[in-house]
Amino acid sequence: MRLKVLAITAVLTGTALVPAAASAAPPEPERGPVTLAGNPTAGPVIQMFQWPWDSLAAECTSSLGPAGFGAVQVSPPQEHVVLKDKGYPWYQDYQPVSYGLDSRRGNAEQFAAMVRTCKDAGVEVYVDAVVNHMSGSGSVGSGPGSGGSEYEKYNYPGLFGDADFHGCRRDIQNYNDKNEVRNCELVGLADLATESEYVRQAQRTYLQGLIDMGVTGFRVDGVKHMPPEDVQAIFGGLTGDPYVFLEVIGDGTTTEGEYTGAGDVTVFPYYNKVANAFKDGSLAQLANLPNEMPLPGEQAVVFIDNHDTQRSSPTLTYKDGARYDLAVGFELAYPYGTPQLISSFAFDNPDAGPPADANGTTSPASCDDQAWVCEHRRPVINGLAQFHKAVAGTELTNWWDNGGGQIAFGRGDAGFAAFNAEGGELTQTFKSALPAGSYCNVAAGAFVGGQCAGETVEVAGDGTFTATVPANGALALHSGAKVG
Repeated sequence: MRLKVLAITAVLTGTALVPAAASAAPPEPERGPVTLAGNPTAGPVIQMFQWPWDSLAAECTSSLGPAGFGAVQVSPPQEHVVLKDKGYPWYQDYQPVSYGLDSRRGNAEQFAAMVRTCKDAGVEVYVDAVVNHMSGSGSVGSGPGSGGSEYEKYNYPGLFGDADFHGCRRDIQNYNDKNEVRNCELVGLADLATESEYVRQAQRTYLQGLIDMGVTGFRVDGVKHMPPEDVQAIFGGLTGDPYVFLEVIGDGTTTEGEYTGAGDVTVFPYYNKVANAFKDGSLAQLANLPNEMPLPGEQAVVFIDNHDTQRSSPTLTYKDGARYDLAVGFELAYPYGTPQLISSFAFDNPDAGPPADANGTTSPASCDDQAWVCEHRRPVINGLAQFHKAVAGTELTNWWDNGGGQIAFGRGDAGFAAFNAEGGELTQTFKSALPAGSYCNVAAGAFVGGQCAGETVEVAGDGTFTATVPANGALALHSGAKVG
């Protein structure tokens, strides 16, 4: 086990492999303080789901950086199972078999190059981290993994063996039993004994290697299946001050608030509330949104959809067109939580993996290819990403609604947005705190080099302006998009 952990460090950091006693646990390095809450980027986080590393590097430079996205959330980079008999489904990437960096999206060198390129473009890299489990029952004896490793469930040579997993080796049956939720198996996945210092240190070695390559944050998968103290011990033992946010699907047994000491937490009630409001055209109910959420905004990560909800409970997704775009635009404009967006690949079968060659290696991603949806380039979403960055830190002001599907609000003196989820145009004189001037409506077209691709709006000295918002459309003005 010891040699394997050292080998992981060597792969990630380029350091030499120094043998030591196989029975010894990896040494605990000196650790500095770590801040586990508060997204450090002004721009939103976008999950570039299943994008290969080379393609993502190019997209950071050409689109994500210029649009103001603060960070990309990348799919798990560790070696995973290869489920050829199931058509290389998307979920194979969430079944680790080692902590080496050979996945269907690329190798360690390509990953490191992507991190450098994205950071040069002003975009941080957050990794989707899978630390609750390893491979599942359907993967027993199905090696080699994506990097060539042989393995079986509960036996990952040189890394984890039988003693490193919990003794409850059956699926969770009673979600009202917290002990069972945390110690039995989620859909047959080998449940790691995260209370073990050996397991924790092996995971820290993997995660610290990513930080040393330039990764600055982690989205942690399946967190409700681990005790909060285990999550805190693993991620609180890292240097580099990473931003950590945790996937916690709260219920009557597990609450989001249990985990806020270990990082920010995904707020699933937000997506239920906001996505349904835009789907039904009942936007006025969002006026007091923060009061209906289980966490304060500074601890919350919010989304309209993610790779799971797209497939399991698709209230709104890219397939819903303008209403989906408006909901994501609202997420970016309204001051609650850290927005997490997704850029998807197209699918009909919920289990389908990304576009790939005959061996399951992910094909290059391109927004010129209809197989890749590229929600981040849709005008409303792209423009509101810039808006979000421009109004960071400002308060909600000047709320207006018509009692139904039309709303508008300001963000201090830095921005103003309006959303129309009804079938007719909205023409209204709005009251804002914006300084006088001519503003680009970034929801209708990009603002680049002082020029507006869409319409412009004149704001008077008292902050008022008259504008028309089209049916199923939006308006967004901000101080960084003044014309002239």
